Amino acid sequence: MARILVVEDDFQTAAEVSAALSDHGLDVRCVHNGVDGLVLAIQEGYEAIVLDRMLPGGMDGLSLLAALRSANIETPVLILSALSTVDERVRGLRAGGDDYLTKPFEYLELTARIDALLRRRREPGPSVESQLRVRQLTVDLMTRVVRWGDQPVDLTPREYRLLEYLARRPGEVLTRTMLLEAVWGYRYDERSNLIDVHMNRLRRKLEAAGAPASFIKTVRGAGYVVDAPA
Repeated sequence: MARILVVEDDFQTAAEVSAALSDHGLDVRCVHNGVDGLVLAIQEGYEAIVLDRMLPGGMDGLSLLAALRSANIETPVLILSALSTVDERVRGLRAGGDDYLTKPFEYLELTARIDALLRRRREPGPSVESQLRVRQLTVDLMTRVVRWGDQPVDLTPREYRLLEYLARRPGEVLTRTMLLEAVWGYRYDERSNLIDVHMNRLRRKLEAAGAPASFIKTVRGAGYVVDAPA
């Protein structure tokens, strides 16, 4: 069972985050200030940290993060923050954060992002990755040529980036927010159908090359997932 440290000063938010992660099958420890969070992160082994950006007292979230990275502690960190501008997200990621989730958020997305961090932590890092393969799909990362079996799939640059992001995470539910931030670089607006339009075009092109309609599945109320073999 993966051990997760939650550092969040708001007691209600901390309790809700802890409950969501515990219900997801994770072993959760929660503290409410940066100093206690830093001590536990250094002294105890955690597989991921959920860190509030704006902590009270002398150590806010970014200061804690900087101290961890200075101590060569590379535990993946998901930053939680009410600060949603691009500049703030970039600041958090450049400080050493591995992901950034703005408040308010859905707990389904929180658990999906934690799953992604844990998955990346456990996967061995290939020295040089040149191709992605999922079922009969081949994505050549050097030439950007996409094929289903022997059939080429002609994609726009945006469709290619969308497919590459999906193909790197087969079997993993990816929310619309995750896709929009990764492929377009900005926050998801629930009034926009941008992702749905691009996903429909991508599916049609894959199906024209022979892919089954179920290759990219819609997970109702959650997002999308590439149907990978077990």
